[in-house]
Amino acid sequence: MATKLGEKIRKCRTAKKMTLDELASAAKLSKSYLWELENRESQNPSSEKLQALADVLGADVSFFIDDAIDSPSESNKDKEFFRNYSKLDADNKEKLRQILEVLKKPE
Repeated sequence: MATKLGEKIRKCRTAKKMTLDELASAAKLSKSYLWELENRESQNPSSEKLQALADVLGADVSFFIDDAIDSPSESNKDKEFFRNYSKLDADNKEKLRQILEVLKKPE
């Protein structure tokens, strides 16, 4: 029987149209471990593993930890966006800032 955590991982993975293999590779985890997380009840992943999954799936770790949260909130998505932004090199950050300026202009 899957846990709430397993359901959330599967929901995010399928929303991104990722297979277990693809998620495992991207998060640097084994496919069998991910299968266990999605389908078994007794899995308690480390914070490092949860962070790796959150990074790949575009969610905040708090989404996976808090059973009261059913889907990532805008705040969680914003945090993930900023985390990804902070990993970009200076040139790509500048490009993204330029895109944002274009989007902010009134139509």
